[in-house]
Amino acid sequence: MVSSSARRLATGLITAVSAAYSLVALTYFLHGPGYGATAAVATLAVISTHYLNMRAGLRGERPPAYPLTIVLQAFVTYLPDLLLPGGMSGVTAPMLAGTLLVFLPLGWGSALVVLMMLYEGIAVWWGVDASVVTFFYVATVPATGAMTYALVRFTRMAADLEEARAELADAAVLKERLRISRDLHDGLGRSLTAIALKGDLASRLMERDPAAARTEVGELVQVAREAAQDVRQVARGYRAPSLAGEVDRAVALLESSGVGVQAHLADVTLPGRSEEALAWAVREAVTNVLRHSRATTCTITTSVNGGTLRLEVANDGVLAEPGPDGGGLTGLAERAAQAGGSCTATRTGAGGFLLSVEVTA
Repeated sequence: MVSSSARRLATGLITAVSAAYSLVALTYFLHGPGYGATAAVATLAVISTHYLNMRAGLRGERPPAYPLTIVLQAFVTYLPDLLLPGGMSGVTAPMLAGTLLVFLPLGWGSALVVLMMLYEGIAVWWGVDASVVTFFYVATVPATGAMTYALVRFTRMAADLEEARAELADAAVLKERLRISRDLHDGLGRSLTAIALKGDLASRLMERDPAAARTEVGELVQVAREAAQDVRQVARGYRAPSLAGEVDRAVALLESSGVGVQAHLADVTLPGRSEEALAWAVREAVTNVLRHSRATTCTITTSVNGGTLRLEVANDGVLAEPGPDGGGLTGLAERAAQAGGSCTATRTGAGGFLLSVEVTA
């Protein structure tokens, strides 16, 4: 994973820099047994606290007992200045600078780093440690601190990007599932309703009008084939029904079910997303007319007003107790919103039902 690789790289670089500073300090003080032991203990304390802090920082967390570990690292960084000739903070302060920049607000951390530089500069000026604390070490305080801060930020950004990528992938999967669910509902709902209606009609005509029954069965087979094609298109991910085609199929289906239909479509070319939303609206509206109403008439009209096209599907036979929506109108509202419009469904005063969808023309 990218974040794991970035964390390993940052850990390796920070460890290498810390080891280099520690070796410099130990090498300088090893000439005296007493001083060497003190320097070794001080170095171990600095490395331990620095490791705890950086380990937490690279994971995007605060170290244990925060902010005590930060204070402790600062304490073990500057305490040796009182115990060793010339002090040792010149080679341990750069590690503390990185810790301060990582865990404190950047303004406060930068201000403390400046104070650390002033302290090391004063030490040189007064000759506290003319051989160890040099101007080079003064410059390493902000340089090493900035490097440590950049490495930690780089690691956290890599982790955040990886997490965002995973979230986008999950969102894409969820979106595709919703698309398939919505398309299957809208597409198969009409087809299955038509199959059921034509099957009932064929069974009633079987004895008194076999020829008409055979015609209905033939149409039923054709609708079933169209439903199978719809499923294949949904699975392949491209369903782009046309408004005119859906209206033609709606008229044929409603008339075969005994519903009088009038269709008036405005002569306008629509963007693909808008036309697709209106086509699905016609399909869902016709499915609802057949399932949830006793309509005798239905009108399908479109009109243009400025940059908006409005579709209205009205019928005169809404049931007193309509069946459940099943998510169809919710899906239409989502499609309309994606096309820059809206969807409303209301009862009319004459005991009818009106579905209105507006999209960008």
